[in-house]
Amino acid sequence: MTEPTVTTLAASYYESYTVVGLLALVGVLFVAVAFGAGRLLRPVVPTPEKLMTYECGVDPVGEGWAHTQVRYYVYAFLYVIFAVDSIFLFPWATIFAAPGYGATTLVEMFIFLGFLAVGLLYAWKKGVLTWT
Repeated sequence: MTEPTVTTLAASYYESYTVVGLLALVGVLFVAVAFGAGRLLRPVVPTPEKLMTYECGVDPVGEGWAHTQVRYYVYAFLYVIFAVDSIFLFPWATIFAAPGYGATTLVEMFIFLGFLAVGLLYAWKKGVLTWT
């Protein structure tokens, strides 16, 4: 039996990437054909009503520039942080029930909850949680 050469090893290595590359090419072509067909088949009849800014079925009044309150993003960000952190409670609960892990996981969870409490205290102290 002969040993495989460098060229045969490289050919077998790149053979698997050929399938991935072809699949990616087919995906890109599929998207391009779909967008092209949409562009060819859609009716193009611009009217003043179609070119007007549309928002929630109400005709726009005033200028298009509006200030956005940052505090809403902060509330959303805090919610996401605490929602994602609460996901870590479920694996902890399953490990906590396993024999031999009770005290260690309890201490680790209190450290984790301490970090969350410090973050919440910091947000409260900075006045982020006041709704005005």
